[in-house]
Amino acid sequence: GQTQRPRLVALDTMNYWISSKLESLKRIVAAADLLVINEAEVRAMTGEVNLIKAAAEIHAMGPKTVVLKRGEYGVLMITPDAVFAAPAYPLESVFDPTGAGDTFAGGFLGYLASCEEFDDRAVRRAIIHGSVLASFNVESFSLDRLRSLTRPEIDQRYRSFSELTRFEELAAE
Repeated sequence: GQTQRPRLVALDTMNYWISSKLESLKRIVAAADLLVINEAEVRAMTGEVNLIKAAAEIHAMGPKTVVLKRGEYGVLMITPDAVFAAPAYPLESVFDPTGAGDTFAGGFLGYLASCEEFDDRAVRRAIIHGSVLASFNVESFSLDRLRSLTRPEIDQRYRSFSELTRFEELAAE
């Protein structure tokens, strides 16, 4: 029988594939709905320095959602219709940044997998969820902090993240 397409196809790439297997990578990217990629990788893949223009080039390849990992500067989600920016969670000390991007991607995609719909609001929540998990990851060496992490800690930091980025509308003059 005919295989049914998954509800969402997401791809997280890395510089190795961009530098050594670009044409093969582009064929895979064309089948994806969503691409998770870091700043250096998207610039290498498109040859474009401006991230908005680089995302537009990715959109033209197929994926309509580009999630740009920007390390200590947070995450930028770009679709043809919207841009969403989330800062990195501010921490007093970063013990080991190794694996933060992969932890973000895992938390982001894990949250999305739990969603009924993959609308803009769900993707925004998933970005914050992934950012929260990445913030815990960098607090200790390797996966040590993730091994002791509890759901209440995740939920509390998610709420703190929400407060961090909340602001009011301008008052009418």
